[in-house]
Amino acid sequence: MKILFFSAKPYDKQFFDLYNEDYGFEIEYLETHLGPHIVNTVQDQQAVCVFVNDKVNAEVISILAKKGVKIIALRCAGFNNVDLDAARAHGIRVCRVPEYSPQAVAEHTVAMLLTLNRKTHKAYNRVREQDFSLNGLMGFNLYGKTVGVIGTGKIGGAFCRIMLGFGCKVKAYDLYPNKELESSGVVYTALEDVLVSSDIISLHCPLNEDTHYIINEKTIATMRTGVALINTSRGGLINTADIIEALKSKRVAYLGIDVYEQEEKLFFRDLSGSIIDDDVIQRLISFPNVLITAHQAFFTQEALSEIAQITLKSINDLACGQKPENNSIVLV
Repeated sequence: MKILFFSAKPYDKQFFDLYNEDYGFEIEYLETHLGPHIVNTVQDQQAVCVFVNDKVNAEVISILAKKGVKIIALRCAGFNNVDLDAARAHGIRVCRVPEYSPQAVAEHTVAMLLTLNRKTHKAYNRVREQDFSLNGLMGFNLYGKTVGVIGTGKIGGAFCRIMLGFGCKVKAYDLYPNKELESSGVVYTALEDVLVSSDIISLHCPLNEDTHYIINEKTIATMRTGVALINTSRGGLINTADIIEALKSKRVAYLGIDVYEQEEKLFFRDLSGSIIDDDVIQRLISFPNVLITAHQAFFTQEALSEIAQITLKSINDLACGQKPENNSIVLV
């Protein structure tokens, strides 16, 4: 079977080539993202492998089907960028990686929170300039703080356990409460209560019609003044214009984001020599209490290994007429 990868980086090739030794697929890697502008590059491949910012809409899927593509494999957990109705209409099967080292994302979330709080990034730069002063570096104890977690799947659950270890009070909102987390001390409550009572709020829910802009002017207004907000899930969970106003008013004291709604134009690229015309991201960067990483939370050796192994196995299972394991199927 031939597979065409889009949005491929050197680390994708490293891990997929390693684990493809067990399958022998013919793999071609393209660095460009998939969209209407490039879909005709697909020639005789039976599968395409895409990532979070690839545009797999109805137009793209129609062309893929005409070119004989039978499988769309997402090497990520989310699939909101794929038109499933169009895939179903054209008989294309869709698979994903439902979970890959959830600890990787949970630990990065904690790293962002600690960096914002204790300002280690600023301290690092100061010391390199031989400035050993402490002015402006004061943080707060995490111990005893109330942490609100929106979404307690594998990643959210891992984050809850870490924060419990810090001695925090953890409140959570999820449509399906986790009994094991409850027994560990997590208190499930209404979304409104999580927003109102938390010192720190971390987003770990999927992006869908119900969660799009779950953080907006109205919900921000219910939060405690001085709240810390971390998002390592999907950029569309936050209305960026509203969060900028909240930063200006100091309602939100700390913002850490590893995802951004318009990230497909920016992330995974070196734009250090370019003029970026996205005024919104430039405004966010200008805040001293905002920390942005470029969709880095998943980026560990363990996670990349799991992504490659699960993706290739799912493609192989589908090609052999079998149903892949571990809930990787989105659409058969």
